[in-house]
Amino acid sequence: MDITKRILIVDDDAGLRRLISSFLDKHGFTTETAANPIEMRERLAQDPYDLIVLDVMMPREDGLSALRSLQQDAPPVIMLSAVGTDIDRIVGLEMGAEDYLAKPCNPRELLARIRTVLRRRQKEEGGPSPSQSANGGEARRGLAFAGWRIDFDGRMLYDPDDQVISLTDGEFRLLRAFVEHPRRVLTRDQLLDYARGEDSEHYDRAIDVQISRLRRKLGEGRQGAELVRTVRNEGYLFVPSVTKA
Repeated sequence: MDITKRILIVDDDAGLRRLISSFLDKHGFTTETAANPIEMRERLAQDPYDLIVLDVMMPREDGLSALRSLQQDAPPVIMLSAVGTDIDRIVGLEMGAEDYLAKPCNPRELLARIRTVLRRRQKEEGGPSPSQSANGGEARRGLAFAGWRIDFDGRMLYDPDDQVISLTDGEFRLLRAFVEHPRRVLTRDQLLDYARGEDSEHYDRAIDVQISRLRRKLGEGRQGAELVRTVRNEGYLFVPSVTKA
């Protein structure tokens, strides 16, 4: 793993922050810590990070609220929580977290999850990590459909009026799966694999909810537009043709 990878650990438990930080430092990462979401946002404003480890149960402002406040270009997030039910995990994933790990967790499992998320993100973006390059030298890659434009390097979606449409990380991944496989029926399991990786747990309902939200953001229903079609008993199909942006 690249030693320049920078991890931000956000937890109100000082002892746990030190434990995770020390463990990750020994495995080649550069880590910084924050005791609460306010400190997290201050750190993010000052320096680039490749991943955030974010606790859910914190006083005043919890981790889910902190996750919701992150900007679209924020680094991927792994949630840690003493509440490990399926419902809580689904909520965290639907809000844009890359992964969700129940406390107490084995540090080696957290390390494995971090490495998986970073490998997946770098493979998708096809370039250096945020902490390796703040300026970026390559021309941006993207695709266009029905007047819309998706910028993979900038992780941005532009509507036909060239306005930026805010997407959660999960919604962006889902849309990317559709535009890279247009006019082809994708099952829920395939969408989960494309959107979160083959090692993710399969939550059919989570995909349905995300697709519903994505449809609203794509303006389906306005002027009869249909971009994502439900194929009964099979899955979903991305209707428009896709071209290079």
